[in-house]
Amino acid sequence: MARRGGFPGGGIPGNMNNLMKQAQRMQKQMEERTKELEEKTWEASAGGGAVTVTVSGKKEIASVKISQEVVDPDDVEMLEDLIVAATNEALRLMEEESAKMMSEITGGLSGLGGFPF
Repeated sequence: MARRGGFPGGGIPGNMNNLMKQAQRMQKQMEERTKELEEKTWEASAGGGAVTVTVSGKKEIASVKISQEVVDPDDVEMLEDLIVAATNEALRLMEEESAKMMSEITGGLSGLGGFPF
């Protein structure tokens, strides 16, 4: 009975085998970098340092520091805005570094062929 599908000789051709090994190395590097990022923190301030927010690589807020000078019961909205601004900036910094690290590993392949990064 004739054999269908697969590669002649039943093995993976050399180029495909090398590609698989490279993909496995890349995946291991990405896992290592992801772990590194999860252990780091990023800090950003708003209002000239009146509010400082620290976020982790796990995209969690680690701390919020608020200067007493900006705590005004008659202007809670300004304080909320400062917290949002500082948090968004800290998250942007974290995402920027994460994207840069992953780009170094993938050589700019992100978005091709449905890669999950």
